[in-house]
Amino acid sequence: MSFKEEIEKYNWEQISKDIYSKTNRDVQEALQQPTPTLEDFKALISPAAEPFLEEMAQKSHALTLQRFGKTIQLYAPLYLSNECQNICTYCGFSLDIKIERKTLSDEEILKEVEVLKSYGYDHVLIVTGEANKTVGVDYFKNAIRLLKPHFSHIAMEVQPLDEEEYRELISEGLNTVLVYQETYNQSNYKKHHPKGKKSNFNYRLETHDRMGRAGIHKMGVGVLIGLEDWRTDSFFAAAHLDYLEKAYWRANYSISFPRLRPCAGGVELKSVMSDKQLVQLICAWRLFNQEVELSMSTRESETFRDHIIKLGITSISADSKTDPGGYANPNENLEQFEIHDKRTTQDFIEAIKAQGYEPIFKGWDPVLQ
Repeated sequence: MSFKEEIEKYNWEQISKDIYSKTNRDVQEALQQPTPTLEDFKALISPAAEPFLEEMAQKSHALTLQRFGKTIQLYAPLYLSNECQNICTYCGFSLDIKIERKTLSDEEILKEVEVLKSYGYDHVLIVTGEANKTVGVDYFKNAIRLLKPHFSHIAMEVQPLDEEEYRELISEGLNTVLVYQETYNQSNYKKHHPKGKKSNFNYRLETHDRMGRAGIHKMGVGVLIGLEDWRTDSFFAAAHLDYLEKAYWRANYSISFPRLRPCAGGVELKSVMSDKQLVQLICAWRLFNQEVELSMSTRESETFRDHIIKLGITSISADSKTDPGGYANPNENLEQFEIHDKRTTQDFIEAIKAQGYEPIFKGWDPVLQ
């Protein structure tokens, strides 16, 4: 059994029709549910829910405080390589884009570590392009060995791997893996991923099942907002999480909200999402699942990130660099995408504290696994 079998129960066009036909009454009923169903989630992300945003925000705030308290987990992405064997229509690392390519050496990785530790980070997210020959499992093993003495939590956002490969990395100290389907629209998936291993929709779709069987501590789920209709894609992400929590109940889960940002390749947004709609989606997720971690990157603006702190987000990055080696030796020509919130870590810490929240650098320990 895998999510591949589960997703076949749904029809994209029908789900979309369901969402856009939801009424005010459907939203009101969903808001009254202590544990909303997937059908309720459709209502909460529908256009009909937009007039109820204030009520959704208040409830999301209360539920988040109840479960997580006034804390915000801080993490830093660590880009190790921008080499990639895929062609993706939306990514600055895409194989067909003529940019300088770089993969960090051991010495360069440790220089990045030195900078991140000086900022206070204890939770790091390894990020690379998808290039199995250059940055494969052996490279990841070595990187984790270099990072492990310095960070209590190591997460990874790289190409999907086989089950046994995840087991090998877990034994080295890997805690968390983030893999986003980008879009669950199988009909259009190939248009966005015309070449490379990433073009295999089903292999990517079943990645979390491989992680779950391998025993990963936490899995990240999400879609790239803007590729296809964000409401419909978000429903499928919710269905995916619902399945995973039942199938791999020992694992923890995280949801991210990446909106497409300018990059070297450029991409035309198919589904434009306003700030207000992103708030709606975040609140809908919190109402749907009170336990899941909701994560926000520096793709968003200072103002938006400051306001969203109280509305459901529990994990957030700051001072991010999307170019390999960018903390010690910045090079904009190597960036995957342009970040929006460019404040320093210390400035963002002060912004968090100004709202009465406590920034947390270490929120997890191996002895608690």
